[in-house]
Amino acid sequence: MAIDAKKVSACLEECKEHLTNELLPFWLDRCRDDENGGFITHFDKDGKDSGEDEKSMLAQARTVYSMASAHRAGHGEGRCAEYARHGVDFLIDKMWDEEHGGFFWITDRAGNVTCDKKILYGLSFIMYAFSEYTMATEDARGVEYAEKTFDLLKKHAADTMYGGYFEMFERNWDLCGPGAQGGDRKTLDVHMHLMEAFTTLYECTGQSIHKRTLIEDIDLLIKRILHPEYATGIPQFTPDWKVAPQIKFDIVWGWDRFTEGGQKDNAEDNTSAGHNVEFAWLLAHATDIMGDCFDQYKGIIKKATDHGLANGVDPKYGGVYVEGPHSGGVHDMEKEFWQQAEVMIGMLEACLRFGPDGYWAAYENVHRFVFDKMINHPVGEWWPLTTREGEPIWTHMSHSWKVNYHTIRCMVECIKRLEKLPGKS
Repeated sequence: MAIDAKKVSACLEECKEHLTNELLPFWLDRCRDDENGGFITHFDKDGKDSGEDEKSMLAQARTVYSMASAHRAGHGEGRCAEYARHGVDFLIDKMWDEEHGGFFWITDRAGNVTCDKKILYGLSFIMYAFSEYTMATEDARGVEYAEKTFDLLKKHAADTMYGGYFEMFERNWDLCGPGAQGGDRKTLDVHMHLMEAFTTLYECTGQSIHKRTLIEDIDLLIKRILHPEYATGIPQFTPDWKVAPQIKFDIVWGWDRFTEGGQKDNAEDNTSAGHNVEFAWLLAHATDIMGDCFDQYKGIIKKATDHGLANGVDPKYGGVYVEGPHSGGVHDMEKEFWQQAEVMIGMLEACLRFGPDGYWAAYENVHRFVFDKMINHPVGEWWPLTTREGEPIWTHMSHSWKVNYHTIRCMVECIKRLEKLPGKS
């Protein structure tokens, strides 16, 4: 089937309008901290500073990535590059550990360290953001600190017995304890984000060690982390890659999606369509950067995308469910912002790779839900969580976990793909 070029153009214009006149202005008008450096990242439903005295390395790095990638894609009229540089200055000056290496996890607004642990989830975004920053601005500090972080990861975090990476460390790189401290867990989340980080680092440097490490991580994701039958992501593992119940960590992301007991409902059988489709499009992008190896991974990319298409997209109200069982179906019908963002990109990627049948309709479904229900248009950012029908449940516009990385990246990446689509059959 051919896609209606008018519909593509309408979606493209909506994305451009939102990015240019709502989303980027939301951040450019309020996130820069000129007093202390870095970014303010805590905003309420009205986009007002909520006053939280915290700067997480994750939110700072993600904002650097968002600004650098937007600038590199031609948005922001130069302001995004200035903001990215401002964020890099703060991260290097205040969050880099001169004694042990690596970036501290959390400071207060002034840059005083309040949590000195080394968390691989955040460090993956340092490599991702700083590599993107150097490609966007030609400031060599980005790739310098991305490579320093890569070298520390290979030295301290790589598991040379079972493969993959440990994730939670004390300041001096001693492994954290077991259980809620996270020292005896490996996760889909970290290893998938390492894939995007290694991809961008290799794109920036062209060094064979970065490509080899990327290929190793992809191999691990496919052979250890994806469900062997369904090609869906399994959230948590023991160090020797046995499936582990999904527990709440002391230092976590998305902690408020857990019940009181510290272990998730359906802890041993849940998968996220958002993650599965995100994995698929990130892997497709990695093959482009590595060059001429898409066919090697084509089957797994399509299988992961198709599972998300079949089980994640809500045919009645639109949008993407939070998660469900590996075999198919839904556990949690609420709608979280980041799953919408990743499935929008992934469905457009699938249109370009496999043709539009099914994928374009899914893109239109999620696009419409996002623009009609998920975006807080008067303010400019996205609601973090809604009911199945699209009524806001959480109402903050940003905090340390929900910043701009998914939303700005979604618009930047969708615009790129929509511009390639008209006439595609």
